Amino acid sequence: MLDYNRSNLQLTTFLLLGIPGLEDAHLWISIPFCLVYLLSLTGNVALLLIIKTDRKLHEPMYLFLCMLSVADLMLTSSTLPKILSLFWFNDREIYFEACLTQMYFIHSVSTMESGFILAMAFDRFVAICHPLRHSTILTPTVIVGLGLLIVFRGAVLLSPHPFLLRWLSYCKTNVISHTYCEFMALIKLVCSETKIRRAYSLIVAFLTGGLDFILIICSYVLILFTVFNLPSKAARLKTLSTCVSHVWVILVFYTPAFFSFLTHRFGHHIAPPVHIFIANIYFLISPMMNPIIYGVKTKRI
Repeated sequence: MLDYNRSNLQLTTFLLLGIPGLEDAHLWISIPFCLVYLLSLTGNVALLLIIKTDRKLHEPMYLFLCMLSVADLMLTSSTLPKILSLFWFNDREIYFEACLTQMYFIHSVSTMESGFILAMAFDRFVAICHPLRHSTILTPTVIVGLGLLIVFRGAVLLSPHPFLLRWLSYCKTNVISHTYCEFMALIKLVCSETKIRRAYSLIVAFLTGGLDFILIICSYVLILFTVFNLPSKAARLKTLSTCVSHVWVILVFYTPAFFSFLTHRFGHHIAPPVHIFIANIYFLISPMMNPIIYGVKTKRI
């Protein structure tokens, strides 16, 4: 697994440890993982088909929801098959290039998801604060443009990540104490200086997920200001009800994402199984819950 070329250590594969301390329970842990994965696939594919076939749902909010569902499918399909293979067949080995590719997909698609959730917040802001201009602001051209911009941002800003790790020397170990490859798990195995690479990762995280979250909060502050200026309580409740599904999606996406981000960088005293469970919840719960939330809260769906 480790090839030596003269005096330099050349890494060819990594070994995924899974959940440290719970290796004997991997088979049992795989059951909820598999069920959630199947629910995620079924729910998101069903949501895409429903919105595609019902022309009444061809509105900005649901078009952005379709983009989010596609991103959910990409995110789960880039992680869960390998995790289940690890749990079921003890298939720990992953090639170095495959690990970097998985890491890139995880971070770039997560960034795209954050952007789509921000776009949905923008839709709610325009619909509530400027209802008469909603159809003229969010035209099909604007929707497609926003979607492409979000994809481009995620693809480009995260593209340096694999190259930042590709030519480093991994002299500590080739064992990743995780269920999948991600930037911070890999950077901890490097024996050379990584401050610049860590700083770049933090800056990108702030410019994407962090900035998106701030803008979402700002949009909802403006929405609440508009809602509380409505003349009647019934009108306020009716208007707020159009945001309930999106608020749930925000909580389901950002809560485990922030916990995972913070525990990776500052939670040095948190037990490894707890941290890894939190990191996996981020990939499991959000893709499963998004179609359920909109399926329950949206009568037409």
